Amino acid sequence: MSSHSITIELPENVFDRLTQLAQTTDRPLAEIVAQSIASNLPPSIEQASPELQPELLRMQRLKDAELLSIAQTTISLAQQQRHEKLLVKNEDLDISDTERQELASLRLAMDNLTIQKAYAWALLRWRGHRIPALSEIPG
Repeated sequence: MSSHSITIELPENVFDRLTQLAQTTDRPLAEIVAQSIASNLPPSIEQASPELQPELLRMQRLKDAELLSIAQTTISLAQQQRHEKLLVKNEDLDISDTERQELASLRLAMDNLTIQKAYAWALLRWRGHRIPALSEIPG
């Protein structure tokens, strides 16, 4: 993998923490800095489905309040109930082709929302916000 060099100014306390960590772990300071940056970046959108990538890219430009709104979005109770009903029908092998398509569509929408919520939280964390414990996050 190729690498690039840049010069940055760090607050003294950050530099001291990085230096101490490099000494403690007996690793080069540049490696510690690179790892610290890489591990704190939001996830790469390339791992998301091609259909979802433009939405995740758009989310990078949103204000924090807009990201928080996405992160706290929940599926409507009606959608949850319909999804559960279709899952039961599917298990009982008593589901029509139309219902099977509806189930697949609901599943895709729920999966996409889950990815968007997770990405919103990742962006908020990267921007310095505290991420609540799982028990504090609305379903």
